[in-house]
Amino acid sequence: MLALYRWFTRRNLAGTELTVPAEAVVLRMVGLAYLTVFVFVTVTTRPYPGLHGRGAGIAIALVVFVAGAVLSQPRHGDPSARGRVLALLVVSAASAALALLQPKGLWGAAPTFVAIMAGIRMDRRAGALVLACALLVIGAAATIAKHGGVPVAALAGALPWYLVMRLVGDVRRQHDALRASQGELASTAAAAERGRIAREMHDVLAHSLSALALQLESTRLLARDRGADEQLTRAVDQAHHLAASGLEEARRAIAAERGDALPGPERIGLLADAFGAQSGLPVAIEVEGEPHELAPDARLAVYRTAQEALTNVRRHATPERVEVKLAYLPDSTVLVVQDHAPAGTPPPVALGATASGYGLTGMRERAELLGGELVAEPTGDGFRVELRLPA
Repeated sequence: MLALYRWFTRRNLAGTELTVPAEAVVLRMVGLAYLTVFVFVTVTTRPYPGLHGRGAGIAIALVVFVAGAVLSQPRHGDPSARGRVLALLVVSAASAALALLQPKGLWGAAPTFVAIMAGIRMDRRAGALVLACALLVIGAAATIAKHGGVPVAALAGALPWYLVMRLVGDVRRQHDALRASQGELASTAAAAERGRIAREMHDVLAHSLSALALQLESTRLLARDRGADEQLTRAVDQAHHLAASGLEEARRAIAAERGDALPGPERIGLLADAFGAQSGLPVAIEVEGEPHELAPDARLAVYRTAQEALTNVRRHATPERVEVKLAYLPDSTVLVVQDHAPAGTPPPVALGATASGYGLTGMRERAELLGGELVAEPTGDGFRVELRLPA
């Protein structure tokens, strides 16, 4: 019974129900009822199926008929058009044999079965050829067996069924095409709305951050002209650089939302160079293993983690050097950012969300969503951030 239920609903062994119209389920149930009635009438009609003589021929024809009818039904990995054609031709041949061997059987209903399956499961040309072959073969057998008007009745009954099933199939295909078109239209509308929001964000951020960068540059020049403390001038200069970097990062984020390429591990070198230029600290970069392709989310996670770790070093630590290591292992990708402070330096403050908006808490959550982990902890002479993502 479970096998029959899966056959009706196309529910796989894992329990996942596939999308099947209710009409298709009803059609399969009708087909099963048809096969049941066909077998019952054939078995209970004289001459009976048997093991010898004509009975053996009837039994073989019945088995072949049922096998062809079952194989012509849709199932998982829907059979090819060639397979359906072969199955229906087998059904036609078995029906012709039954017309010769068991004249009073139910073989006259076979053309209707072939017409239904050919009309709803095949294209117009293949379905018409299969039905024509079935009517020709069964009609020839009925003529040889002198069944009178049965071939004409079979022809008259099969053609309307074929036309009706062709109409049903066309309506179903148009419905599927309409649903696919609606889905694509909704996706296009969502993409257009995201693009509009991205453009507005870009305009606002570009105006605000550009104005901020210009104001900071003017302040820096003014402070230098008036002989301000060098440390203050350097702080203003760093603020100007942060504003410009923020504008660039905002542009990258908006470009990513528009579908452009996301930053990844290949940009860590640029991050390290920018960090060294701003902080004056030496940064050692080491890449271990053969780089392999990462998913877009994983690429972005590696880049953002390196960015956040270096930002925290600049804001919360007083190191003398920084090490960045990226290892491509067979089962994972590992990023380590570690700073080393001079002896006697107090430990860094607790780290969490920073002004960059990419706090280590958010990085840890991003890593967990990707099936990895992020560890941020103090060491004997500094702080260490390690991101590990599965391959």
